[in-house]
Amino acid sequence: MQRYISLMRLTSKGLAELSDSGARRKVSEDRVAALGGRSVAFYATLGAYDFVQVFEMPDNASMMQYVLTARRDGFVDPLILPAFDSQTYGDIVGRVSPAQ
Repeated sequence: MQRYISLMRLTSKGLAELSDSGARRKVSEDRVAALGGRSVAFYATLGAYDFVQVFEMPDNASMMQYVLTARRDGFVDPLILPAFDSQTYGDIVGRVSPAQ
């Protein structure tokens, strides 16, 4: 499965309905599971982003479907980053031609 990191900021709507954020997280995890993925980790954070979530999803199309649904709900504005584990990154680096 492909891994993704989501950096999320609460929108005005998300802040206004902050007390429901626990229930929304459960809805989010159920949506991810319905698309064949899973939520690996979730953190509330200080700084530029309010939350960080790590996902495993079958493919980019599944992740896009999830993100569009989340954005339509309007509680968070996510920034999605495809993530590579150290083995995959090492394999990619190994295929990069040396600088000329």
